[in-house]
Amino acid sequence: MKPSPVSLVMAFIVSTIFSSCQREVEPPGTTLLDAPTAARPTQPPATIAPTICNYALDESALTSAGWTKTFEDNFDTDLSKWTIWTGGAFNNELQLYQAANLQLLNGQLVITAKKETVTGPTTPFDATPKPFQYTSGRIECKTNVSANTATPKVRMIARLKLATGYGMWPAFWSYGDPWPTQGEIDMVEARGQEPTKYQTNYFYGKTANRNLVRNAVGYITADADLTTCYHVYEMVWQQNSLTSYLDGKVVEVKTSGGYIPNLFGKTERITLNLAVGGNFFTNLNPAQIQTGSLYVDWIKVFTAK
Repeated sequence: MKPSPVSLVMAFIVSTIFSSCQREVEPPGTTLLDAPTAARPTQPPATIAPTICNYALDESALTSAGWTKTFEDNFDTDLSKWTIWTGGAFNNELQLYQAANLQLLNGQLVITAKKETVTGPTTPFDATPKPFQYTSGRIECKTNVSANTATPKVRMIARLKLATGYGMWPAFWSYGDPWPTQGEIDMVEARGQEPTKYQTNYFYGKTANRNLVRNAVGYITADADLTTCYHVYEMVWQQNSLTSYLDGKVVEVKTSGGYIPNLFGKTERITLNLAVGGNFFTNLNPAQIQTGSLYVDWIKVFTAK
């Protein structure tokens, strides 16, 4: 039975009081309640990933290989396929998310962070007014995705031009409520001052606000600046693996962390956002923040048996 809107909201409130849906700051095996805010797994030596500027996805090749497109948004008309987040967020981020920072320009979604003093809801679930020094945008897809027995392979794809600027935190990811019992999969999380790098990750827990996953962060270093032109980022979600592609090439196969099989059958929604600051950064200097924009050409989802 589909939960009522009220029950969904209450579950989401419980799951997000202490958490954002991006958690690279947690040391492996800790919980949200005891994780030190500056700790992250140590980055291993990087393998350089080849890229193609303004790479174009070959959908016919996917179709020929047995994939079926189940969702697409080319951002040509409106954001009716998405829920717009209004309010602050978590992770000690500095921005107020609002619709005004989302623009559709020439078939592209542009999420722009701005330095401006505003007052808005503490979160979408807490209307208490709070002052903010930055604004930005976040959207969450109304169509859920799930790797399960009916569709054991799910391929989540985005064509993005990542945001540049110190303190910018662009992200393409999916999650479900209550976090992390439905899991979270991070296809792309980047720091604006590191324009050739991004990270992948996932989370899972049996109870709300308790992440059990260990050592699952993936570090991708590209051979080019990922903020100057469009690149295609893919994550193939299967029962025992999470496989990342960059411009058509496999750049990581994630089997570590101990809980990928527990994601199978869970339900998540794709999310796009551009955060400002927050726990994803170590020793962030607010005085150095430079705002930027995340460009999204399209989002597509394919499934296969």
